[in-house]
Amino acid sequence: MHKPPDLPPAAPDPSPAAPDPSPAAPERPQVLAIVERAYRGAVEKQFVDALYLALELHRRLGGIDILLRGQAVTYAARDARVPPLRLGNRVVETLTDPRGDVRRLLDAGVRVYAEEPGLAAYGMDGEGRLLDQVRPMSADEAAARWSTYRMVCFL
Repeated sequence: MHKPPDLPPAAPDPSPAAPDPSPAAPERPQVLAIVERAYRGAVEKQFVDALYLALELHRRLGGIDILLRGQAVTYAARDARVPPLRLGNRVVETLTDPRGDVRRLLDAGVRVYAEEPGLAAYGMDGEGRLLDQVRPMSADEAAARWSTYRMVCFL
């Protein structure tokens, strides 16, 4: 019977390990996503809205910051609720609550800012009016920060 020759031990695999599918967010995200049009598509929304997209961008890009402006600052209102919407004789009670989406973003490590002019316009500029961890930011500071990001986009 023929015996095969002894083979040398296998060399270590030179290929790098598979990348971590969920890398930790950098100290400062390179993307600023601005949301300023609130409740756009709220009735006809089926699967995705701006805040859901923001969560996916955060996952895919390794971290983003969110700036809420205009009416979108109401997404961060601490004690708000989404009432049913009446359209003629029909009542729509399936609207999503954007505060829940903001909480999910915060839980995922997204930094969420609310621009002060919007807060003042909607009576939310007092202490304790925002969800925990949502930080107010002046319009001047928000504009000054744009240049610190690699990309700024509007959702």
